[in-house]
Amino acid sequence: MRPSILVAVHGAAGRMGQAILRTLIGREDIELVAALVRSGSDLSGRLLAATLGARAPAIAYTSSLRADLMPAVLIDFSVAAAFDRALACAVDRKMAFVSGTTGLTAKQRAALDSAAASIAVLWSANFSLGVALLARLVAEAARSLPDWDCEIVEAHHNRKQDAPSGTALALGREVASARDQDFDAVAKFSHVGVNAPRAPDSIGFSVTRAGDIVGEHTVMFATQGERIELVHRVTDRDIFARGAVAAAHWIAARPPGKYALADVLAGDPSQVSDA
Repeated sequence: MRPSILVAVHGAAGRMGQAILRTLIGREDIELVAALVRSGSDLSGRLLAATLGARAPAIAYTSSLRADLMPAVLIDFSVAAAFDRALACAVDRKMAFVSGTTGLTAKQRAALDSAAASIAVLWSANFSLGVALLARLVAEAARSLPDWDCEIVEAHHNRKQDAPSGTALALGREVASARDQDFDAVAKFSHVGVNAPRAPDSIGFSVTRAGDIVGEHTVMFATQGERIELVHRVTDRDIFARGAVAAAHWIAARPPGKYALADVLAGDPSQVSDA
């Protein structure tokens, strides 16, 4: 008996792509049918077993989705430059779209919104249950402490391409929304300079790129004499993969629309509780 949900993974050669492939191996309720890599990739044409071992399904990495394959969901963890191709493929083939690609432009975000008219889409900067909870706490703190300074500090491995991280930006937007602010107007990405005092009502960002740090985010609220720090640290990249696979399983049966990880949690907390 075949699994009810077929999925394809775009960005399969990357760190997150590989983690998602590993997570899919052995699942009985969801089946990987395509592992998509960029054109010219060293993995193109090679069997998945080359990177995942003997337990991997007997399919090869490829740069395009075969016409005879009909996945229900496309999971995209690539880079911003490859995002448009992935989204267009999902819309063209009527696949639900789950994406954790960060560094998107305003135009790409608008395209994601437009796609939601015809397919189910779920984009998140972070597929960790802990980060989903952190976002709620950050919004509550921002509403309760409207006059306190807010600084967001994040750290990732030295190969991460976008900065600040998509998660840091999402947390900043939570603060701005809770305070009825225009995020783009209050976000401050540098305090460098001789005459660079903190701007009133600004949300500051600091970035570290070093070693193999998987992901760390701290949201600080500070005022005279005291401060509160909300911190989330990740030591295992596979938690994001498990969250993304759970989201793919959940969204496969959903009608067109724009969804969030919070919707997955609200619908069935057990879907992501193991992440």
